[in-house]
Amino acid sequence: MKQITQTGLTVENAISEALEKLQVPREEVTIQIIQQEKKGFFSFGAKKAEVEVTVIEKTAAPENSDTLEQTTEIFEIPGELLEKEEVPALSNEQAIEETKNYIQSIAKGMKIEDLSITHEQLGKKVSFYLESEKVAMLIGKRGQTLNSLQQLAQLVANKYSNQFMMIQLDAENYRERRQETLEQLADRMADKAIRTGGRVQFEPMPSSERKVIHQTLSRRLDIDTHSEGKDPNRYLVIEPHK
Repeated sequence: MKQITQTGLTVENAISEALEKLQVPREEVTIQIIQQEKKGFFSFGAKKAEVEVTVIEKTAAPENSDTLEQTTEIFEIPGELLEKEEVPALSNEQAIEETKNYIQSIAKGMKIEDLSITHEQLGKKVSFYLESEKVAMLIGKRGQTLNSLQQLAQLVANKYSNQFMMIQLDAENYRERRQETLEQLADRMADKAIRTGGRVQFEPMPSSERKVIHQTLSRRLDIDTHSEGKDPNRYLVIEPHK
């Protein structure tokens, strides 16, 4: 993993210098702002900006070279899901089966033939559990594929159901493992903010993951958290409490 800590007169200067040293474009790195620049008074108390720039590791290509292109096409929201014409409402059980069939069709488009789907319903929430030898393809990097598939499944279920349903997709307990990872990361980043005395910035992440970090750090009185940017590039920032 290529990583560099760089100082500069401003945050942007520090980032530019780091990118030049790493010889990579900005879109191929993650940036954590360790310290904002401070002008001081007649140069007294002035501080340079400091950033930590990390090159994003590229994952190996799938067995089938066209898998990523297929996935992109498959995950476009089908027109029939956006049509406003009414369709006959089905029972919850029938809507769930329609959703399963839709997930299976996407998996087959990704050349996943052994997908097994079970579900559990608790009130309006329906959890689908996916099992396959190629389950990693369904999860994707940091769960991006699983999250996209979940959004589509939500549309399908509520197109046919006679009442609102909240859909969650999981595979190999990814949701639980991801939450544990985020909770540990939250504490590490908060400790870093206190240690450096500056703001620390996360990578962009979905609102559900930002919520986990907010909740994890809500018990700490030594830091403040807030989100910046616009979806899908909205990110969370930690700063020492003043």
